[in-house]
Order: sequence, then C-alpha cells, then structure tokens
Amino acid sequence: MTVLAAGVERGINLVDTAINYRCQRSERAVGRAVKKIVDDGVARRDELVIATKGGYIPLDGEPPATREQYDSFLRSEYFDRGIMTPSDVVSGGHSITPAFIADQIRRSSQNLGIATIDIYYLHNPEQQCSALDRPKFRARLSEAFRELESQVEQGAIRSYGCATWNGFRQPAKSAGHLNLEEIVGIARESGGTSHHLRFVQLPINLAMSEGVRSPTQTLGGKQVSLLEAATELGVAVVASASLMQAQLAKGLPAALASAFPSLQTDAQRAIAFVRSLPLSCALVGMRSLHHLTENLGAAAPAIAV
Repeated sequence: MTVLAAGVERGINLVDTAINYRCQRSERAVGRAVKKIVDDGVARRDELVIATKGGYIPLDGEPPATREQYDSFLRSEYFDRGIMTPSDVVSGGHSITPAFIADQIRRSSQNLGIATIDIYYLHNPEQQCSALDRPKFRARLSEAFRELESQVEQGAIRSYGCATWNGFRQPAKSAGHLNLEEIVGIARESGGTSHHLRFVQLPINLAMSEGVRSPTQTLGGKQVSLLEAATELGVAVVASASLMQAQLAKGLPAALASAFPSLQTDAQRAIAFVRSLPLSCALVGMRSLHHLTENLGAAAPAIAV
C-alpha cells in the first residue's frame, strides 16, 4: 500500500492487477490503497486508471490443499450457483463465458472498492484455444465481447481488451495464435463501430520483442507486427513484463549502458528501452520504495505498478 501511494504521489496513475493474482489478495490490497489515496487527498479517483483482468478462476485467500477441495470449491462457488458449468471450463481453470465474466467483474469491483473499472482485460484468451477449434473459439470470444459491451453500457467498466502472454507473439500457424484484425472485427460485430475494445497487453522487453519486430499479424493481407496492426486498428498497446520478472534488472550487456548514458542501473535501462517504443505504458512490478525510486529514474513517470 505504501509503495502504491508513493508512486501516485510521484506521478504514476495506472494500476494493473488481476483477480487471480495471489488468490484475490492483490486486488484487495489495491482496493485498500486506492481508498487511502483518495481519502488522504493524494489523488482523485478520476485521476487514476485502474485495470484488472478476468478469465482464470480465482481462488479465495489461499489455494485449496487438494484437488478434491478445488473441485468442491468450483461446485459451491460457480456450478451450483449457475454461474457456469463444467463444460465452460478449459484447462482446469479458465473461462470466458458471459455469466462468468459478469460475475468476475462484480467480484473485482468489490475487491477494488470502485464502482467502475477503467480497463477490463480478458486474461490470456488464447488459453481457450487448447480446448476449442477456431470456429468455436471465435464464437466464444464473440459472446464474451457482447457481455463486455453490455458491462460498459451498465457502467461497470469503461473499456476492455485482451491481456495475453503468447497469443500475439506466436506465429500465425501456432495453436494459440491471436490475430488482432480478427479480434477487432469481432468487437465491431459485438459493439458496432463505436465498440469499446481499446487495449491489448503483451510482454514487450529486451528479451521478448516479438510484439514490435516479428510479423505475427495479418492486416489487410500483409504480414506486420502486433504494434503496426494495433496502430492501424486504433488499439492501444500496453507492455507487460518490462523487466521480465526481474530477470532484466541486472547482468545486461555493457554496450547497453552506452545507449542510455544518463541511467545508472540495468533495471532503468531495460525500462527505458520499453518506454522508447511507441507504446501506451510500460508495466513494472514494484515491491519496495527502493524499487519505485530506482524504476522512476528511468524517465519522467509514465510507469505503472
């Protein structure tokens, strides 16, 4: 909570989380921090952009000790309540069916203590491709987008998108490949030309640069990068894993120091690389005030915690 409040004081305004992170504890911690930030007058609620994700079935507080306890949790929390059926779940714990999405948005809003979520992502929708053929996946994504458009109309969310790990970085022939042109087309079918699919999120960093250099996307019959496709389609790109789970925070090639001579640490250089790209935001996890201060040294604050 202290780190988040300090980050907002120093100019950070975007907070990114997910309902399944730490068995919902992450969202709840963000909710407590946001309440204190607003109550203390550090920032107004409308000055903050709060993003979360849904798709993976979230546990509550702590993971069940056994598979039997997990199955019992699914039955009592979701199946018996009619929120979803066993056939709605793929890979043992992922769903994007409309009733489940609506339920997750409600739970996330409660966890975060806010009436409206600014950005709501479908979390790794490519996970569905492991169990569905492409026509069924497309139909399921269309149903999900219609529900998300309805949630916008109800005021529960302001916009939505897809937060992915592999989907946009993989070659077109890969089983879990996502094509942004197709996805935006589904959004237009679901919400018209004024649809609210505004964001995509994927790892972009020194070691994972496929989103900006690899022609994984087909746009108008041409092979282009995800960033090129998103720019043409009017979708903002958010970079996750800017430090690749801290793996890029040290041990970078010495030549990189000369490319960023004003920066002092490898973490700052890795963040600066991502920030040098035409992206909307570079997401960086920060656990301590020391990390916050170091990371903000990469540039003027436009980094999310």
